[in-house]
Amino acid sequence: MTETGPIHDLTAPDAGEIADMARAAIEALPDAFRAAAAAVSLRVEEFAPDTMLDEMQIEDPFELTGVYDGIPVTEKSVMDQPMGPDTIWLFRRPILDEWAMRGDVGLGDLVAHVFVHELAHHFGWSDAQIAAIDRWWE
Repeated sequence: MTETGPIHDLTAPDAGEIADMARAAIEALPDAFRAAAAAVSLRVEEFAPDTMLDEMQIEDPFELTGVYDGIPVTEKSVMDQPMGPDTIWLFRRPILDEWAMRGDVGLGDLVAHVFVHELAHHFGWSDAQIAAIDRWWE
């Protein structure tokens, strides 16, 4: 029994709750980044679409927790015709799976980490640059 009732009464957060956690991460950002982060579209899906997994050559959909889809601000030009809004995709089931397997981090912290990692791509950072300052896996 938990404080809220029997364990079988607990349910995993839905897509809306995951999105709320990502929005809370935006509010926690320094002022200089908050407005730009709020301008990026946020999508929460169960898993990455098959076309996205194929493009990234990922066979196991549980391996992808988030993706930035857009043109980094460091590469944007006034000559560019946008194909759609810059979007950060968060994938609920892989995030929940990683959270359950890790067991050493709060779900809100993990969602914030994935969101901020993808937001860093929006600002033009490479995976190597992000890893140099965010040693999350340690």
